[in-house]
Amino acid sequence: MKDLIEEWKSKKDGAKINTKKKILSLANQKAKEINNKANQVHDEVFNQLDCLDCANCCKSIPPLLNDTDAKRIAKFLGIKLSRFKEEYITIDDDGDTVLNTVPCIFLEGDNKCKIYEVRPKACREYPHTDNNQFMRNIKLHMENISYCPAVYHIIQKLTDPSC
Repeated sequence: MKDLIEEWKSKKDGAKINTKKKILSLANQKAKEINNKANQVHDEVFNQLDCLDCANCCKSIPPLLNDTDAKRIAKFLGIKLSRFKEEYITIDDDGDTVLNTVPCIFLEGDNKCKIYEVRPKACREYPHTDNNQFMRNIKLHMENISYCPAVYHIIQKLTDPSC
């Protein structure tokens, strides 16, 4: 399972930039067809890759939080929403509400999540490559290639079926 992660790590930035160009080529294709194919490829890649072997998203990207996420997590932690917001949330440079630490404060040493059952929607849906979300998130995939080996391999398989 770690093979895909090691392959992704071994790629130089140039290879990742080339993969970003491949994403742009997908933008000219029919969204429904690409979304269907992406759903299938997503499943193939995640049958070979275990996120607990990597957790780079949790180590590198603070997740977006909506009000529902914040309320759910505060309740789970047994603290008031106001305290949760004060201790755990910040507004980033883009004006988004995010957790205030990287790596994620809820990431445990074994790459498991302390709040997995109530994790933010952004975490539950990451890396946004299935559920017919692929084409809607093209720009996000271009960024996530640098953080997520699954995104890299999904793009490779979508653009080069021999991979």
